Amino acid sequence: FMFPATIARMFVEQSHIARVISDILSPQSYIYFLIYVALIIFFSYFYTAILVNPTEIADNLRKSGAFIPGVRAGSQTAEYLNYVLTRIVFVGSIFLAAIAVLPMILIKMLHVPFYFGGTSALIVVVVALDTLHQIEAHLAMKRYEGFLKRS
Repeated sequence: FMFPATIARMFVEQSHIARVISDILSPQSYIYFLIYVALIIFFSYFYTAILVNPTEIADNLRKSGAFIPGVRAGSQTAEYLNYVLTRIVFVGSIFLAAIAVLPMILIKMLHVPFYFGGTSALIVVVVALDTLHQIEAHLAMKRYEGFLKRS
């Protein structure tokens, strides 16, 4: 997202178009905020579409004998999963966009000296949670090692 702005800044003195592009893509402009939010929402849907296949999940549910109450197995389950997934991704992507843009809004409108970006804060929280889960898993394995050695 910053690459076109960087290229445009190189040619600001030679071209009026480069100056306009540089102004539009500067982090202080409102168009930057809108494009940034749109890209976060788009890539949330894109990542989910690549990662989750509702048809495959519906087939796995049918093969294992599981079902969703009130929904027929097969294509109707896939449609229902796609419906639920679309709603969840929408709410999640709006939340991610708010986390990413909130520090920029605080800096721009309220002149708050906030030096952490939303993306940085999100990464720090995810790494901290992952570390906690790994520590819990390690402690659980230590408890089971004693049980396995006795038998």
